[in-house]
Amino acid sequence: MRLIEAWNANPERAYALFGAFPANEHGFVNDAYGMDRDEFARYLRRTEDMHAGRDLPPGYAPATKYILVNDEGEYVGIVNLRHRLNDALREGAGHIGYGIAPAYRGHGYATEGLRLALAIARDVHGIDEAYLSVDKDNPASLAVQRHCGARIDHENDTEYFTRIDTTALD
Repeated sequence: MRLIEAWNANPERAYALFGAFPANEHGFVNDAYGMDRDEFARYLRRTEDMHAGRDLPPGYAPATKYILVNDEGEYVGIVNLRHRLNDALREGAGHIGYGIAPAYRGHGYATEGLRLALAIARDVHGIDEAYLSVDKDNPASLAVQRHCGARIDHENDTEYFTRIDTTALD
């Protein structure tokens, strides 16, 4: 398993992967939803700009959008790693968001993708404790986070907010 930056991915395969997700599913936002191929090509270029912190929309933090590739080379999921938190992220989505394409769910890909992202968060961005959120109606995602060492920090009516000590990763 590996993560590749979205802008370095095969554009056609990435387009198909992003097309497998709705606009919003259990809090995982696919901001490429409904784009045609030309719009998607521009979107991929913007992901590189967001990684570099260039031309960020208000309220956004630098982030890297990754594609999760399984050992067979299939594009199975999307991971978004925010390099730091701002006020909105501290009270919302947190450092990492992830989604696995429907055809690949239930095979442990989310857990491995999150582990890879947590290692990058620690090793590249100096994040010792990752903050994540998960919709309460998504117990599978909460289980993924728990497999990676998450503890529930607090909750509201619709979400759990978790913390993962990245220094404790294998």
